[in-house]
Amino acid sequence: MQKNSKSFDFTDKVIVITGGAGGIGSHLARDFASNGSRLVLLDLDQKRLDSVISELSGQGHLGIALDLTDRSAIAKAILQIETTYGRIDVLIPNAAITTTDRFDVRSIDSIEYELDINLRSPLVIIRSCMDLLKAASDPRIITTVSLGGIFPLGETPLYTISKFGLRGAMLSLSLDLKSKGILAGSVMPSATDTPMLQREAVEGGNSLQFMDPPQKTSDVVKAFKKMLDKPRFEVYPKPSESWLVRIAMLFPSQLPLLMPLFVGKGERGHKRYLKELQTRGIAEQVNGVWRIIE
Repeated sequence: MQKNSKSFDFTDKVIVITGGAGGIGSHLARDFASNGSRLVLLDLDQKRLDSVISELSGQGHLGIALDLTDRSAIAKAILQIETTYGRIDVLIPNAAITTTDRFDVRSIDSIEYELDINLRSPLVIIRSCMDLLKAASDPRIITTVSLGGIFPLGETPLYTISKFGLRGAMLSLSLDLKSKGILAGSVMPSATDTPMLQREAVEGGNSLQFMDPPQKTSDVVKAFKKMLDKPRFEVYPKPSESWLVRIAMLFPSQLPLLMPLFVGKGERGHKRYLKELQTRGIAEQVNGVWRIIE
């Protein structure tokens, strides 16, 4: 996968990020803009998009509010990017959602929507951007997958399903697109301290995510930059997790049996994280129930 040993030159690069107003997406945008790139941020929330765009260094940035399940909206966004920039140097399908609603009680519509956002929309975005990527001199695609694409998370099965699928798709696409001059790979973060994880923690998410303190968004940004500097199939923000994955892949059929062994540690970590969120003024406990402070 390696193309060269030089550090990636961000200067004047057109970088498109879905979920660009979210926790990871906004941090990527700020870092890349400070290094001279022009950012195109796609997100559902126009107000948050405007806020992030206003904070970016440099000029020539663009925020486009759209629903990633709306193919006509995606087509309009791609046309706007083509008209404004004429190419895409780096595409980062990053948007994702999750819910703690259990599979046996949630609605069919919510199942389809989560799969649409987490799995279908990245593939639709990638395909829709293909001509603009080919117009760049050194095009890259980096998706935000997750360790949830390797380890089954019982409380959030749709998130696991979608990330398993996206990881497999990217491994396949990386093989196919390399011969066409496009380098594709994925960053595989574990639990990251973002608004999505904070809300999941309050709503009773998967305790296995909290065995260790959630990593910082800055760690994930470093992993993306490492992928740009030295392209490869996958990058893990925590190097130790790459070894854990390798070991897990030797015995995939044993994963469901091993998971209960880590539940106790995860539950203790979950409680510590909730207390941390309380100290930071992000969450509070009212009548024994945790909630996000809006």
